[in-house]
Amino acid sequence: MTHPHNPPRTTNPHPPEQETAVSDHQLRDLARRATNGLTRRTLIATTASAATLPWLTSGTAQAADPAHAPSAAPEPESLQPYASYWFPETFPDTQQPDPGAVWRSLKTWRPQDDPDLPFNTATVPLAQRFTPTPANTTARADQARVTALVSFAGTASNPSQGSAKADYYALTHWAYIDELVFWGGSSGEGIILAPNAPVIDAAHRHGVRVLGNVFLPPAAYGGLLKWTRELVQQDAYGRFPLADKLIQVARTYGFDGWFLNGETSGGDPELGRQFADFVAALRRGAPDLAITWYDAFTIEGTVAWQGALNDRNAPFFHRDGERQADTMFLDFRWSAAKLASSAAYARRLGRSPYELFTGLNVEPSGWNGSYDWDAFAPDEDHADHVTSYAYYRPEWTLHSLPHTTRTPTQFHARDDQFWSGQHTDPGRPEGPGRWRPAARHVADSSTVTTLPFATTFNTGHGLAWYEDGARTGEAEWNHLGLQDVLPARRWQIHTTGQRPDVGFDFSAAWHGGSSVLVEGPLSRPVTLDLFRTRLTPTGATFLDITHRADPGSAPVTVEIAVAHAEPQRPGRRTPYRRRRAAIVTAADGWTTSTVRLDGIRTLHALGVRLSSRGGGQVRWRLGALAVRDCAPTAPAAPTRLRVTASRVTGPDTAEVRLAWRPTGGVRHYEVHQELPGGARRFLGGTTTGVCYLPAVRRSGDETRTRLTVRAIGAQYSPSAPASLNLAW
Repeated sequence: MTHPHNPPRTTNPHPPEQETAVSDHQLRDLARRATNGLTRRTLIATTASAATLPWLTSGTAQAADPAHAPSAAPEPESLQPYASYWFPETFPDTQQPDPGAVWRSLKTWRPQDDPDLPFNTATVPLAQRFTPTPANTTARADQARVTALVSFAGTASNPSQGSAKADYYALTHWAYIDELVFWGGSSGEGIILAPNAPVIDAAHRHGVRVLGNVFLPPAAYGGLLKWTRELVQQDAYGRFPLADKLIQVARTYGFDGWFLNGETSGGDPELGRQFADFVAALRRGAPDLAITWYDAFTIEGTVAWQGALNDRNAPFFHRDGERQADTMFLDFRWSAAKLASSAAYARRLGRSPYELFTGLNVEPSGWNGSYDWDAFAPDEDHADHVTSYAYYRPEWTLHSLPHTTRTPTQFHARDDQFWSGQHTDPGRPEGPGRWRPAARHVADSSTVTTLPFATTFNTGHGLAWYEDGARTGEAEWNHLGLQDVLPARRWQIHTTGQRPDVGFDFSAAWHGGSSVLVEGPLSRPVTLDLFRTRLTPTGATFLDITHRADPGSAPVTVEIAVAHAEPQRPGRRTPYRRRRAAIVTAADGWTTSTVRLDGIRTLHALGVRLSSRGGGQVRWRLGALAVRDCAPTAPAAPTRLRVTASRVTGPDTAEVRLAWRPTGGVRHYEVHQELPGGARRFLGGTTTGVCYLPAVRRSGDETRTRLTVRAIGAQYSPSAPASLNLAW
């Protein structure tokens, strides 16, 4: 891809002739990686009943027999699991691995040999989504779509299950995204990337498919033509072994397909034909997996960035009357004329022009950049969109904030502007400046279709961890797999008075790390849109909200807003009806209010209406919402809890890998440390049956630390704990 900001030997496939500068955040990332002393070795012991240093036992069993300890091996520097990455077959000719990297061959990869696989396997299936009536008159429900190419961390340093920091690109605007590419790859680490489980699970919960990335770098960034030849090699029977491996990886890890990005020059027509045959084999071998083709590599075997669909790259998109790639990413060299011709070419092939993604490079300047919006998504009432479009590196919303002082609240406020506009209201999707946010062109989607539905407005990162409104974890954290289904239209408010501030807040929560905070004077009542739904209530369906007025807030009258139908036209106000929930004051603390939903055939939308007598200054917080047709039930407790590896990291700290047998009906699992006096400390969460704990801290001079794992149900009811003792 071509833009003028190219970090050398990292995650960027841009041709060298475009290079002029490296952005500040890329320099910081390079410096961090260069000074990172951690390296990973093949080390993980999988003994079920023992660990390398502290012997671990269940709550009732005897201490593990030292004879079952792992055999002597090089002392590991960390048990931290990371997302997987490979070279096709062989490694760089002269380079050494980048700091922290382990070179691996995809051709020889076997799931049974991968000790980190359980930590990287997604568990959330891809949800079905629907498109409600758009929030404004310029968004189209059946035309342009959006893809996002996101680098969540470095290729070799992307933790499998989150990490102990809140400063993280916690993407939440899934409602506007059709697919996400797990971006990365470098010649010093690996060039084929499998997405990590938290990203897959969060995306799937919102109906967004996730693609792994195959990046064949330009020679200027260490790319070797042998890697392209190894990728498309055929065996004696004419089969493509690496196509089969890509299918196996996607199936094993639980993601949805591959982004194929060939940018290594020096090929010939024979290599071009082989690559086209490779794509065809990938399509035949897995018709259900998605393939996105980047337009640089041509059928002549050369690299020539097109910015268009044309004869030179069409065989990778559609050949001999058959679909090859599902979509194509058009490089940044596009123009209005090229996009028009590309759309016409796609139609001649019998394909939709919205299967072409026009690339927008937002990494260097975000909404301050210059983009010819009308070339692909004109605003005119009767003008169709020309193509879909793609954001390259939308994590600009995080990295463009000051690195040392930015907060999760600041990031989400900025991210809301990126996706919804300067008003953070998809009903008024303008700016900042000449920026056109996705909400202006693309209708939002929703996955809220089945009962029960519950959310605690957890964004997937936080400054602390909360349960039932109380802080149980003091450490910062991130884990996108724990993210809830979140409101799509952020933040659409209807009022004839002053608009209060609305956003995610991290200073208090009901469960997880965040809540929704409404702050400001309520001179007139306000109605806050929350969810577009397709729920069919029964005669015994209830809606619960958990909320509070913060200290110093005026009393708040809270009513539930429910819609029996969609607005008649895009941009029209939702036809809400009100149900009284409660009047809450600061003295009440967290309150759960329950409303019975009678007389509703289909519930199309949910919101809340807030008012305050005298138009007082309010600070009202929404911590949880649930729509249910049955009482919450707890899942069964996990079984066979055990330690699979451990390592003492200090006089009173250890890192531990846990595993257990998963149970049914579970949203996620939570791991705690039982503290003296009956309290407990949150250590981590996961959607899988394994969990890595980077820092278990002994309390005082205790000789054993009790660890517990609870299964959390769809309505956040916890199971009984499974437990074991860690002996120091």
